[in-house]
Amino acid sequence: MYRFLVLPILLFSCKGAVTEKNTLPDSATQNNVVVEAESFLRQSGGISVVKNNHNAMSVQTADTGSWLTYAVTVPVSGRYKIKLIAANRTDKEAHCWLEDYIDNKDNRTYNITGKIPVAPMDTSANSTYQIEGTPLAATTHQMKLHVENSALIIDKIEFELMKAQVPTKKVFKQKTDGKEWKMVWSDEFDGQGLPDTSKWTFDFGNWGWGNNELQYYTSGRTENARQENGNLIIEARKNDAGMPWSSARITTREKVSFIYGKIDFMAKVPGGKGTWAAGWLLGDKYTDELSWPYCGEVDILENVGFEMDPLTGKGKTHASIHCGAYYFKLGNQPTAIAEVENMNNAYHLYSLEWFPERIDIFIDGKKYFEYKDTSSALSWPYNDPQNIILNLAMGGGWGGAKGMDPEITSQQFIIDYVRVYELQ
Repeated sequence: MYRFLVLPILLFSCKGAVTEKNTLPDSATQNNVVVEAESFLRQSGGISVVKNNHNAMSVQTADTGSWLTYAVTVPVSGRYKIKLIAANRTDKEAHCWLEDYIDNKDNRTYNITGKIPVAPMDTSANSTYQIEGTPLAATTHQMKLHVENSALIIDKIEFELMKAQVPTKKVFKQKTDGKEWKMVWSDEFDGQGLPDTSKWTFDFGNWGWGNNELQYYTSGRTENARQENGNLIIEARKNDAGMPWSSARITTREKVSFIYGKIDFMAKVPGGKGTWAAGWLLGDKYTDELSWPYCGEVDILENVGFEMDPLTGKGKTHASIHCGAYYFKLGNQPTAIAEVENMNNAYHLYSLEWFPERIDIFIDGKKYFEYKDTSSALSWPYNDPQNIILNLAMGGGWGGAKGMDPEITSQQFIIDYVRVYELQ
């Protein structure tokens, strides 16, 4: 049960007038938000307001299961760095995580940071714990800070804009009434070094990606995404770049999106336990977690390593639809599974054929999935632009469902080409 306090409330402070822009402003501090800990709107039991070592006000939480709610006004839609400034004066590690849109109509839990470990400390000084890349829409968010396992002294939470949202420059709407598929866009990955940035954008960060994933997706780092011998190699690396795992996620968002047509991925997927490789579509209307699944998602190539035989490479590929009418919270998302031989040592062709009235998905030319519910906007957001995403996650709710192979230090997702066609 919520309990309300009669306290002066400072919801946030923000320097300067702010207007939404498509690139980072000259002064990024204009778009940063600082939430003072004592400005909470509601709280669990055992919360007290105390003076911190700067003689300002902080919040001390109870030992277990504490939470505080805040109203956070985000001025610009984009990707944010979230900083928790706190002190742990106990002898056990605490865990925090930030829940967004706690008043959402779908009764969902939006974890936008993953679990943040706060180490035990022997001094009274605060430390900064940060998560990067969280997508946030320009609106007032009702958020809840959860504190588990230990008591903390919390000073503030900061939201620092890392990259403003950029609209996609071009949309290709493919013809679907012809007789033969003709290629209209592709990347053959015949170059060297980083992927072609006229075609691809790097997603970045370690906020868990809604699935409690382990990796930090890096931007512009050839160790994680590179063209080599006519292929794109997305490589996950353990204990790399100061993170438990590094990897890459690239998308055509900002550059080009698509409506209808045929999309092919020719790829080899990794087989190690804990890997989660994907080639998929996400609606351009995605701004932050509240946008999903209403923006639409189509999984064309989706594989987890624990389903693959480590000796033969025989595994499974999954095709799925996620939209407002069908998704995991409802337990009704349309899904199909196909067995595939030698997935990690041989290339296989993962294909989508997308029409105004249906979606078909194929493996090596064999159709194994069909979806055709166009009855409402909730069931069919697929008349709107979707961008292509390629990524290799580690762990998470599905990839890590059977644990992680402790012997794995790197894994590669290898893509020979991505091609888009229309009927002519």
